[in-house]
Amino acid sequence: MPKMIVSIDEVVIKEVQLTKDKTTLGRRPYNDIVIDNLAVSGEHAVLQMTGGEVFLEDLNSTNGTYLNGKAVKKQQLQNGDSIEIGKYKIKFVGDGEADNFDKTMVVKARPASSPQSVPTRAAAPASVGGDSVGFGAFQASIKVLSGAAAGREVPLTKVVTTIGKPGVAVAAITRRHQGFVVHHVEGAGNPTLNGSPIKAEPVALKNGDVIELAGTQMQFVQT
Repeated sequence: MPKMIVSIDEVVIKEVQLTKDKTTLGRRPYNDIVIDNLAVSGEHAVLQMTGGEVFLEDLNSTNGTYLNGKAVKKQQLQNGDSIEIGKYKIKFVGDGEADNFDKTMVVKARPASSPQSVPTRAAAPASVGGDSVGFGAFQASIKVLSGAAAGREVPLTKVVTTIGKPGVAVAAITRRHQGFVVHHVEGAGNPTLNGSPIKAEPVALKNGDVIELAGTQMQFVQT
């Protein structure tokens, strides 16, 4: 079935299947696709599905809705189309064309030279995910300290691994040649590193550092 893949600055935030006749998109929490950003109107746009066709309609948003670089009011979507809302990009993947993604989030690799977020589902309140790539000799992992998955340890074998809950709080851990860094990706509730808020600027991680977000504590372990 059709899917929408949401990203910002080439960082994949979430992936949503279009299962209803109407799928709303906006900043307000009651939308089907929530984008928590002031550039996005409370009720920004709607995706209408009729048979095998999907139409994008702008709901008189403040900053407009763009399809493949052009402002639109209502337009039928084709596989691979790129919707732009503020700094966010939403790729439309047509029915039968989608990769085998998780039902609610995306797993995607990125070359080591430029970071990317890679969400996936986990059993804990905060999800941990990514896509494996070869990168360097050092090893590290994230150990879940609280919640239903306390004690679980996830190796950081990806270029970028995101942790958290999309729409609530998401942080990204990026693997670099000199080590690992963490930065805030989205959500109103900033994650913390050893009790201090994590901002958008990357912060270097050290062995034993404790990250907390979405009600879950995780420890960075490097060997």
